[in-house]
Amino acid sequence: MGVGGGSVPELGPAPQRSTLDVDLVRRLVREQFPAWAGLPVRAVAQGGWDNWTFRLGPRMSVRLPSAAEYALAVDKEHRWLPRLAPQLPLPIPTLLGRGAPSPDHPFAWSVLGWLDGDPVTRDDVGEPVRFARDLAGFLAALQRADATGGPAPGTHNWFRGGPLATFDATARAALVALDGQVDAGLVRAVWSTALTAPWDGVPVWFHGDVAAGNLLHTGGTLSAVLDFGTCGVGDPACDLACAWTLLPAAGRWVLRDQLAVDDATWARGRGWALWKTLATCAESPGDRRTERARVTARLVLDEILGEFVAASG
Repeated sequence: MGVGGGSVPELGPAPQRSTLDVDLVRRLVREQFPAWAGLPVRAVAQGGWDNWTFRLGPRMSVRLPSAAEYALAVDKEHRWLPRLAPQLPLPIPTLLGRGAPSPDHPFAWSVLGWLDGDPVTRDDVGEPVRFARDLAGFLAALQRADATGGPAPGTHNWFRGGPLATFDATARAALVALDGQVDAGLVRAVWSTALTAPWDGVPVWFHGDVAAGNLLHTGGTLSAVLDFGTCGVGDPACDLACAWTLLPAAGRWVLRDQLAVDDATWARGRGWALWKTLATCAESPGDRRTERARVTARLVLDEILGEFVAASG
């Protein structure tokens, strides 16, 4: 399934995530931000994996990385989000405080302003044309932002914005795990096309994880964009994965049209969607949340393969 040669970055071992709780957040806030010590702390529904999010009072949140690898993004966010925010058409997180490592939590962490809205799911995209247009407007503005000195792909963002070949071994392993369950020949064709699609090499800003949960909506209208932990400067094709993982077909084509995406960039974006979807499909059975994600991923895989066949015909 691998294509091409040359050296590609190594992803390294999987992070050793820790589980964080409300008592820890209360202690950290009390010790490092005593002015906010009296505010209530509560967990956020589905608020934890790479980073854990907690509500702090009515207008703030606390975001703590669950492993050393995710903590690499904290300094990046504090440096770049205030510079990006004025250039974007939708609200993004506002940094209010930077927590220091401590014996209880050995990584830097953040206090942010709370953004109102509900997390987007595939079912929330009730008006896909309008939603896709709004999302494209945000991504276009992000790509226009000054990229000078911005963070290149690396461990801090799991090489989003870098070469897809970094994820070739993961994709191949997932395909082995799915033996007999998917059209392996067609999957290989989609992946090979993505790996060989050229990039012009002009780095621009990208978000890195445009996905359900990182987008907020109010009444079906896109209202804010969260979680810039995987952001950086490089190939923006990674942000196109949402065309398959989140949007129905009508929204997919609006997104492509509004961003004026060429065939090669579209192929790479399809590859990013395929890599993530294959990995999710191949996950071992787990809790209900994992199982729901696998069911959704199988639907997305059908969309990816069907769109590729239609485009190739």
